[in-house]
Amino acid sequence: MKFTSEQHIELHGFNNLTKSLSFNMYDICYTKTKEEREAYIDYIDEQYSADRLTKILTHVSDIIGAHVLNVAKQDYVPQGASVTILVSEGPVVEVPDEAYDESPGPLPDNVVLQLDKSHITVHTYPEFHPDEGISTFRADIDVSTCGEISPLKALNYLIHSFETDVMTIDYRVRGFTRDKDGNKLFIDHDISSIQNYIPDDVKDQFDMVDINVYQENIFHTKCKLREFDLDNYLFGYTKDELSPEEREEITERIQDEMEEIVSGVTLHSGTIFEDEEEEMEK
Repeated sequence: MKFTSEQHIELHGFNNLTKSLSFNMYDICYTKTKEEREAYIDYIDEQYSADRLTKILTHVSDIIGAHVLNVAKQDYVPQGASVTILVSEGPVVEVPDEAYDESPGPLPDNVVLQLDKSHITVHTYPEFHPDEGISTFRADIDVSTCGEISPLKALNYLIHSFETDVMTIDYRVRGFTRDKDGNKLFIDHDISSIQNYIPDDVKDQFDMVDINVYQENIFHTKCKLREFDLDNYLFGYTKDELSPEEREEITERIQDEMEEIVSGVTLHSGTIFEDEEEEMEK
């Protein structure tokens, strides 16, 4: 069944569809020494503390038109943070046309729409490779809603809230609702790609690929940053302080890390580079 942005579906009761967005972002950094790794993790913990993550998720609640019922947040030792927000139905107002459009959401602007019994969560995972000098920060954000607006409308804001090298985005519509004649509706809006909810200026920065199962209302998009500047991946110094050989080696390591995350395949299992092997032998 096709719906235009102007159509309002007359339902029998409440909209029981569950729309779930899973947004995973990765930030990668080269940290040569233990001190650099610890400094990077301290930086990440400060930048993405439970308090700041709570502010981000609160803005998401505003975008999807939700009332916050409860907030549970925690900064972990030695690193990482989690926030879970339970939200309930916001004030029911006229649904704007863009609620059904495949278009990016605000950054943020208050959008008040019908919503009920939903949740928003974020968990962070700073970690590092034991040998190869790569540190990686991952944040997992899940937005699950019931009602007339898709959580994809929060995607634009989420992308702008994190510094990301790789993104994996999943969207799924589950369950069904009924129209006034009792017919089941398994989705209440048109969608051909998650990419349509990402602004053009952001898409220009990433290489993207879709894996979609339309008949199951499952949508998946992978994104890898297109342009590479080594200075953006060094912590505490610049590439000008490195020899040409070091620049080449570090660039290869970082790009391999990004490719492994995107492909889900380990490219160099157990690799130890020559300089580190010599150091270990000493």
